[in-house]
Amino acid sequence: MSGFGNEFATEAEPGTLPIGRNSPQRVAHGLYAEQLSGTAFTAPRGENRRSWLYRIRPAAMHGTFSPYQQPRFHDGFDRGPVPPDQMRWSPLPIPDTPVDFIDGLFSMAGTGGPGAHEGVGIHVYAANASMQGRYFYSADGELLIVPQQGRLVLATEFGVLEVEPQEIAVIPRGVRFRVELPDGPSRGYVCENQGHALRLPDLGPIGANGLANPRDFLAPLAAYEDLEGDFHLIAKFQGHLWQAPIDHSPLDAVGWHGNYAPYKYDLRRFNAIGSISFDHPDPSIFTVLTSPSDTPGTANMDFAIFPPRWLVAQDTFRPPWFHRNVASEFMGLVHGQYDAKADGFSPGACSLHNCMSGHGPDAATFEKASAADLSKPDVISGTMAFMFETRAVIRPTRQALEAQHRQGDYQSCWAGLQRNFVPPRG
Repeated sequence: MSGFGNEFATEAEPGTLPIGRNSPQRVAHGLYAEQLSGTAFTAPRGENRRSWLYRIRPAAMHGTFSPYQQPRFHDGFDRGPVPPDQMRWSPLPIPDTPVDFIDGLFSMAGTGGPGAHEGVGIHVYAANASMQGRYFYSADGELLIVPQQGRLVLATEFGVLEVEPQEIAVIPRGVRFRVELPDGPSRGYVCENQGHALRLPDLGPIGANGLANPRDFLAPLAAYEDLEGDFHLIAKFQGHLWQAPIDHSPLDAVGWHGNYAPYKYDLRRFNAIGSISFDHPDPSIFTVLTSPSDTPGTANMDFAIFPPRWLVAQDTFRPPWFHRNVASEFMGLVHGQYDAKADGFSPGACSLHNCMSGHGPDAATFEKASAADLSKPDVISGTMAFMFETRAVIRPTRQALEAQHRQGDYQSCWAGLQRNFVPPRG
């Protein structure tokens, strides 16, 4: 089903959904009615997000939670001094032993906290096994999943989404799901948005069309599992992981309707907007989704991409310019090569440029772009980079700061920039 934030209605068995009401005295087929609310009941109609699920068993049916030990996935962002250094990490290695999506998560950095419903958690994952008899949900935030290597099959309460590299998926806060790896070893990025739910950015003077178009967002058709067994439900709550026994699959919704549901989007359908005269535009022009804050025009989190596009600006340094930003930027590369870095930033890598930390093209890119023939367009192809940008300082985890795959020599990419200043002679 297509459309962003639509009111959807779907049933895996005919006659499941009640007509003209949400909670009849007896639900069809002996099902239970259950509402899943992503916003306060009294949120304005245009902001309200909720869905009704008609399921074999209500979500309350499971055992007692106890702590689950996965020490690499957490909200333990380092509370000590955060160095203002630019930071970069090589791709997270694929594990040698069987590791599923949950155990393969590695927390990199974050801001804020889930108790205040603001900020983000930023994680990467490397896994090589499907989740077997295990289901997961985050009560702390919605999960924006960006695969880099290998497809993910996301079996959710609402149905199934298959997501490949250069696509993204968003799992709303509280939605239970399981991850299967049809291609084996897989790697990617996850942003756990703890603030306002992601939405499409306003287009302003761009008009009614462009960037990510609403029709290209896809929600799953209802599908259900009627399984019993010795399973486990893993929850992330207030930055910690918990596990409870459950004797059935929680993915047992036979039908649902509403506007609070998982969705996917193909980044290759993004309609990039850019300059056709001079100057490189601000990166905000590449925003796919945004989580607004309480300050208009300032995001809790923006998700921006840098896709294939044409550069035609004249008398212009065409790549991204050297820059310092009041906001903080966490970047990743899904495919190809990022146009501002010649070396060291391979697919699966990531970088962090915090508030007011200088960054920009490396020396090789600067020299190439400074000497480019601007009478010809520059076609950037075969690439897909992205950025999580937030108004808050992004605090890296201690494990990220000390990780073996952190590139300790990252700053050297600018060491080759030459002093070219020639004073004018009066």
